[in-house]
Formats: sequence, structure tokens, C-alpha cells
Amino acid sequence: MKHSLLFVSIKVVGRPVFVVVLAAAFLMVSCISAENDFRKVQGEMSDVMMKEFDKTISDDSFMGRRPCTPSEKKTTEFLVQELSKIGFEPAFRQADGSFSYFQEVPLISIASQVKASIHGLALHSSRPVEKIELKDVRMVFCGFGIVAPKYGFNSYKDVDVKGKIAVVLINDPGLYLSLNSGLSETAGTVTSENGEIPFKGSELTYYGRWTYKFEEAARQGAAGVIIIHEEYGAGYNFNVASRSSKMANLYINTPDLMNNCAVEGWIEGESAAQLLAKEGYNLQDLRMKACSSDFKSFPLTTKLSVSITNTMEESASVNVAGILRGSSKPDEAVVVSGHWDYFGVDTAPKPGATDTIYNGAVDNGTTMAWALEIGRAYARLKQRPARSLMIFFPTAEEQGLLGSKYYVEHPAIEMNKTVACINDDMMYPRGKMKDLMIIGKGYYPQLDSLYSEAAARQERYITGDPNAHTGMFFRSDQLAFHLKGVPSSWAFGCYDSREYGKEWALETWDYFLKNVYHTTNDDYNPDWDWSGIVEDAQVAFEVIYRLTSCNNPFQGRE
Repeated sequence: MKHSLLFVSIKVVGRPVFVVVLAAAFLMVSCISAENDFRKVQGEMSDVMMKEFDKTISDDSFMGRRPCTPSEKKTTEFLVQELSKIGFEPAFRQADGSFSYFQEVPLISIASQVKASIHGLALHSSRPVEKIELKDVRMVFCGFGIVAPKYGFNSYKDVDVKGKIAVVLINDPGLYLSLNSGLSETAGTVTSENGEIPFKGSELTYYGRWTYKFEEAARQGAAGVIIIHEEYGAGYNFNVASRSSKMANLYINTPDLMNNCAVEGWIEGESAAQLLAKEGYNLQDLRMKACSSDFKSFPLTTKLSVSITNTMEESASVNVAGILRGSSKPDEAVVVSGHWDYFGVDTAPKPGATDTIYNGAVDNGTTMAWALEIGRAYARLKQRPARSLMIFFPTAEEQGLLGSKYYVEHPAIEMNKTVACINDDMMYPRGKMKDLMIIGKGYYPQLDSLYSEAAARQERYITGDPNAHTGMFFRSDQLAFHLKGVPSSWAFGCYDSREYGKEWALETWDYFLKNVYHTTNDDYNPDWDWSGIVEDAQVAFEVIYRLTSCNNPFQGRE
């Protein structure tokens, strides 16, 4: 009827206007048709294929999906099979001009045997050399080990750590200031009475991550770097750091590894307190003093001797990616990501252990299933959006986000044409949730708005991570894209069950983190309720559809 009215109302104004309005009318019809098609496809998304996928990829036959083991071939070939089924083409251009689903990531495994003159240490070396010997090396207390010009903060400004051991605190000043009763937290930033304290309050910034501490100490020329562990600031107990130091760790095999500190690691909090007490300092007092930008780092009288023997093995793993090309801007894309790797088989199980395989059903089988369901829906659209959609399964996330780090330096879609990275991780099937937790909420407000609009259609609300002090945003694969300036997200329902409420949701999530996460208990459960993950997939699909269809997503990078 509207179309008829348009024809009647314009006959008197002449042919040029008639043609323009007619074109506009057809465009309107096309947009309405595309929107209706999108809504139909979105409504048809289901858990059927997601369940089957997760059940398969978390089966014992996949042997825990550890990179650079025989299980990698089985896992990655299965992913290619699934991508091909839903119509996604190989994403990676090869030297001969052909395309592949695989991107080789050169890796090196380094296992460190360590002898140190101080107790309570968890040390390793990421330098690919067989022997490292440090004899009576001076230690320097460097506060939080941060150089942050935007915050006017430089822990190294008054001290030379070249050839020495930098001893630094975990996290950043914002957390500990926000926990101090004499300070207030407002609008995501911490302020003292004179308003001079920056950072983001209890929310961890990248400056608080252990990876940053290692990187900055190396830039300062330190021979070694040791982080003082504190469980609340780290987000995990000292056993996690200790276990990692005793394992063979994977690194991207590059000459840049020789630029790392010769020795890296942690010292247990109580051991650090005792060491500093012998020097006449109180660890708690130093932590609070180090929150000031005026704090001056200082050398300790304590010296450290370390002997490290490294066992190294060069290898390669693969990232996996498929792409569905856009209709008019195929060289621009949204990336949907979820890592494929896990921990393989426990080679030193506890006595009496009956299950030694890290199956990774939640970490990260459910997310891979989620990504494929989004891809399946995208492929069913009758009117292909302008931009491409790439489904990206990076390797070695559990070893330090290595696959995604390598990818952003060798991308299938140029970083300046990558519209957004929609990543997910650890999606635990517990039914429908009222909340949509966005880990990293506030980094990209326009992306948050898209999530909010899509969630509202399901009568849900968006929220940030209530445990932002642990820095989860920096612990999954969207980080590599974020550091390249690509708007990135990690979002799923978590803390407010539609059926059982907030208390139950918190209890079940805490149980997962304490008893299932990164253990051999992460198995597929046929009794899981996937309805919440379906809703999360529908929300993500809507965000992706808007980003791949609109003219100017974000109108420039934030």
C-alpha cells in the first residue's frame, strides 16, 4: 500500500524525482526483506548441532587437543570438515596463490630446570639457550614495574636495572588504592583526596598483567624479573604460577625471544615479605607507597644466583580459519574467534586418578560450537551482507594466546579492514541468563551499545565483569586484536539465571572455576541446558549482522 501511495504522490513532480523515489522505495523494500530474512534465520538458531559438535570434540579420542601432539591433526582436520560443511572457504592465502584453512604457527617448547639461591621462587627462562647462569646478581625493587606515560607513571624513572633482577608487584595501583578505606572509587577510576591517582580502579589494566611486567623489564634491560605474588591481585593462587614454571612452555619461535629477560617468574608472597623484612621493609607498606607516581624504586642488598638448564624442541602448530565472503566488501570482515587447544593428557597424574585427559568441553568446545552455529546462520542468509565473516580457531591460547598473537602479525584480513573481533571462551551451558556479561565492557562503547540493543530484545541486560581485577579481558584471544586497535569483545550470560536467580548462577560458576576449569573434570555432560548459549549465539549473530551490513561501522577506530 505504501508503494502505491508513493506512486500517486509523485506523478505531478516530474520524471527525475519519480525515478529517485522509486529507487528509494525499492531500497526500502530490499532492506525490509533483508531484515525479515535475518530475523527468520536468527530465530532458527538451535542447540542441535552445537551439542553434537561439543560431544565429539571433547571425546577422549581427541586426547585433550594439545598443540604439537598427534591429537592436533585430528582436531584441526575435524574443524576444517565442519567449516566446509557450512560453506566457509579457506581463509589463508598461500605463497602459490592458493588458499588453505591452515596457518602454520612456528613454535618452540622450552622446559626449564632451575636451581636458585632463594626459596619460594617459581622461575623459568623463555630464551632458547641451553644454559643460563646468573651469579650474585643485584635485586632491585621496582614497585609495580610500570611505564605508563598516559597515567604519568614510571616505576623505572630513578633506577637502573640493566643486568639486574627487577622485583615487581602484581596488578596495578588502582586495585590496591580502591581497596584502601581512605580512597573512593567513582566512575571506574580511583581518586585520592587530591585527585591524583589514575588507572581504572579495581579493574585491571594491561599494565597490571604479568605478561606486561615481563615485557617492560626486558625493555629496561633487566637480566631477570620476579613478580611478587598476591592471590587477589593475580586472580589465582601461587600453585598456578609454580606449576607453569615446572612445565614445558610453548613460545612463538622468533629471534625476538633472545630479547626477553634471561630469567622470569614469581616469588611467593610470604617469601617476598620475609626477604623484604630482612632489608627493613614491610611488604604491605611498600605496596601502598608504590601506588604513588612519586615512588622511587631502590636496590636491595639481597643478591640472587640462578642456574637454569633448558630443554628445547622446535615444532609448529596451526591456526584454523574459514571465511564467507561479503557481497560488496569482501576484503573487510568481522572475525569470530574461539581457541581450539587445551592441555592434552596429564603426564603426572595424582595417585589413584582414573581420568587423565583434559577434554575441554567448556574450555573451549562450547565456544567452538557457538562460533559454528553463528557461521551456519550467516551462511543461510538469502541476502549476503556486504562484509565477510571469518571464523577463526587459534592455537595455543592456553600457552599464552600464541595463535592469535601470531595471526595479527600475519592476518588473512588486514587489521585496518578487520571491523571487529567477536571472541568467546568458557561458555558454560546452564540455561538462559538475564545478564550478558561483557568482559572488557567500556573499552568499545559503540560495540557495547550493539550488544545492549540485541540483548534487550531478549529482555536481558548487559553488565561488566564483577571480577574485573583479575583482568580476564587480557586472558583470551580478543586481546591480540584489541592491542592492534580492532574493536573486540568477549560476552556471555553468566551471573543471573532466568530460572534459578543470581545466587544459584554465582554458585554454579564458582563451582566450575574451582573444580572444573583447567582440570580433567571438564567433560561433556548430556544433561546440560544449552538454551542460554543459543541466546548468546543469537545476540552475537545480531551484532555481527549489523557490523557486516552497515555503511560505517564505528565510524573509525576508538
